[in-house]
Parts: sequence; structure tokens; C-alpha cells
Amino acid sequence: MKKIGLVMVLVLMVMTLVGSVVMAEEMSKLDQIKEKGKLVLGTAADYPPYEFHKQIDGKDTIVGFDIDIAKEIAKEIGVELEIKDMKFDGLLAALKTGNIDLIIAGMVPTEERKKSVDFSTQYYQAEQKFLAKADQAEELVTIEDLAGLKIGAQKATVQEKIAKTKVDAGEVKALSKITDLVMELKYNKIDGIILVKPVATAYASANDDLAVAPVSLGKEDGIAVAVEQNTPELLASINQTLEKLMAEDKVNEFIQAATELTESN
Repeated sequence: MKKIGLVMVLVLMVMTLVGSVVMAEEMSKLDQIKEKGKLVLGTAADYPPYEFHKQIDGKDTIVGFDIDIAKEIAKEIGVELEIKDMKFDGLLAALKTGNIDLIIAGMVPTEERKKSVDFSTQYYQAEQKFLAKADQAEELVTIEDLAGLKIGAQKATVQEKIAKTKVDAGEVKALSKITDLVMELKYNKIDGIILVKPVATAYASANDDLAVAPVSLGKEDGIAVAVEQNTPELLASINQTLEKLMAEDKVNEFIQAATELTESN
């Protein structure tokens, strides 16, 4: 009788386990996230001001405007945010295997990537602008007007690449900090700085002697949030949050704050 009772207990345990698995499979991805109480973000925190490491109150912290967006997504869902920092080329695999719930890492939704994951609405497409002295800015209307100028750009950024490949610059001066580039501009050591539009506008607003020139240096490819395929409820929740943030101009606010953070001690 004891053996029969033990067998019955084991059968019940197996049935309970199978039932739990079936219920988990029937739950949407969004409901699973709510059930576990956390949203697991995959990112590659080496891309300021999108996502990067920063010492805050003596603690290594992952920050950036992508991280601010992720926090808003988690807040709207009603869960905590957990951040996993990994190599960029490992993010898609981590998403497909369920190690993370979404990717926010300045990721462009290419056709190749769309074969394996789904993407949200594109939440940011950066126009590249030119910050110059206020008395010269209005004369810089086309890219050709920048030819021969001494152009500043932040080191190891897309702006440095643009300065070296898209503009026939007389010289490109790349520095680590935008604040240093601004001082170079104010003291006439360079003729202007290639910056993403929100950042250029912020510096122009803070300095009467600087202005954003009419010339446009184009836009980066738009970036989006990546999620597992066939998770429509999660994707809809993310898109709702993104649309709200964009309507309230919060993304640009996040970008400016993150840029300032990259330069703070």
C-alpha cells in the first residue's frame, strides 16, 4: 500500500509540473513577465550616450537614454527592470533562447534581423547637425559649405566618421569630450562641431555666441526595440510606451541628460 501511495504522489507531482508548463506556454510573453515581476533587458553598454557604464555614488551603473526608455517600458508594465550587459553580437541569440526579454541597444531593424526577431516602432532617428559660431552659422547651408573647414567631432562616434567620410574637411579634430570641443569652438580653434541635433541645440541654447547651422548632414538609420517573434502583446505594450514618450518629447530629453552624464565627473 505504501508503494501504491508513493506512486500516486509521484504521478500527481508530474501532472502538476506538466500542468504548470502548459499554463506557462499558454500565457503570453507579457503575462509571463508580469508573473515573474521583472523585465530582463539585454544591451551592450559601450555606446554612449545610448547605453554606457558610469560611476554613480561610487557604484558602477549602466545608464544612457536607451536605459531610460527601458525603465519607462518596465514602469508601464508594472515590473522591475533587470539589465544584462553583453556583447552586441550575442544579443539576438540571447533573445531567441529566452535569456532576455527584449533588446534595447541602439539596434537598427535590418531586414536580416527581422528574419529572427520582431521590432517595435522606431523611436529615434538622429539628424546630424553642425554647431558653429553664431556670426558664421547662417552661411553654412550645404555640405559643400563645410569644405576646407576645421571640424570637431567626439572621438569614436558616428559623428567622427561623418566628418572623415562625408565632409571634405580641411582637418578633423576628434576629442573625447564634447565640452572640450565646445571650448575649442568658442576660442576659434575649430570652425564647428558635428553633433546630433538635440545635443547641438542644447549647446546653442546655453551659449549666445554659438548657433546650429542650417546644413544637415543626414540621419542615422532609425533604431528600435527587438523582441521575440510572435509576442504581439509585449510588442503592443512597448509601442504604446514609445509613442507616449515621443509625443511628450521625452526621448530628446533623455538624450540631452545622457550626453551631459557622459561628460560629468
